[in-house]
Formats: sequence, structure tokens, C-alpha cells
Amino acid sequence: MTDFDLFRFVPFRLNRLSAEVSAALSEEYRARYGFEIPEWRVLATLGFRNASCSAQFIVESTRTHKSTISRAVTNLLARGLLERIESSDDRRAFELKLSRAGRKLFDELWPRLVAKESEMLSCLSPQERKQLAVILNKLETNFDLPTSSQEEDCK
Repeated sequence: MTDFDLFRFVPFRLNRLSAEVSAALSEEYRARYGFEIPEWRVLATLGFRNASCSAQFIVESTRTHKSTISRAVTNLLARGLLERIESSDDRRAFELKLSRAGRKLFDELWPRLVAKESEMLSCLSPQERKQLAVILNKLETNFDLPTSSQEEDCK
């Protein structure tokens, strides 16, 4: 028998925490707005941008499967929360941005999610929160993850 403890294995721990954080945040928008985690990921990505972006950028920045983002985009377009901007060069290409209704929803929801984040991190001191941010930044950089909402910063 090994001395290995699954509950000390960092990938396992990060996965569990990610699932819990996503579930806690989704409580804030599932009942109130009727959308799921993938729709939130699309809205969040677009909500922090100063310009439109491709669905591929959303896939890359959220690390969500292309088909899942595609379904979320279809749902949000049908609800009038997104606008699709056709490319003048290629009719198959398009970018997305929040519609006026999408922006209103995002602006209404975001403070609720920030409050939920604060509640989730309340067990950490201000110094520990700063340390957590530094550690997360290092890990994201190590995995070459996008660290900005602006597409030109993504690989």
C-alpha cells in the first residue's frame, strides 16, 4: 500500500474546488436568469471585453469544448443577449458581442458574483488572497493560458 493520499494530490484538489466554485456561482444565475455554466462563460468573456470577439476566443479562454460554446452561443442569440457580427471578408466568419439586453444582464449579475466570490474567499486573510492571486497567475502562465480579456493577448 502506498502513502499516497488523493486528497493531497493538487490536480484532484483543483478539480474539486473548480466544481464547487462553478456550482456556487451558477446558483446566482440559474434560477434568476435561466442559463447554465456554458452560457455564463460566454457572457462573462464578452462582458469584460471592449470589443467583439470570435467564438474561438471564448473556447480558448474558457477551456470549454467548441460544441458546448456553440450551443451556448445559439441559446444566447435566441434569447437576444448576443449580437452576431458578420465578417465583410468571409461570410462564414463572425464575431460576437453582448446585445444591449446582454450588457444589462451582465451588469446586473456581475456584482452578485463578486459578492459570492467574497463570501467564498472569506476564510482567507487579505494577505492570503493576494498570495492566492500570485499563485494562480504563476500557474496560468505556466500553462500558457490567456490572462487577459483582450483577444490580442491570447495565443
